[in-house]
Amino acid sequence: MGKGIERHITFQVLPEEVEEFGIFFKQEYRPAMENTNGFVKAELLKDTENHQDLKMVLRFESSDAAASWRASESHTALKPRLKSMFSDSELKVYEVIT
Repeated sequence: MGKGIERHITFQVLPEEVEEFGIFFKQEYRPAMENTNGFVKAELLKDTENHQDLKMVLRFESSDAAASWRASESHTALKPRLKSMFSDSELKVYEVIT
């Protein structure tokens, strides 16, 4: 049986928004997510070669908990600001097995 779900979202952040994206994640996005039932952790990683590629690693206890975050009022309110800072994104979802 799995130990949760991880969502890895790679964002191609606009060059002028890279610093702001990190601030937004740390001060607004992650704190809002921490109030979601089933939230485990959230990290933001920066590609060492292409500094505009930032990856959010989000872990929840279950797919339902992740869906609850995405459907929440907090996520809905923060999504327009998030979307204004990147040109493209790619999502991969993993089951945590160990």
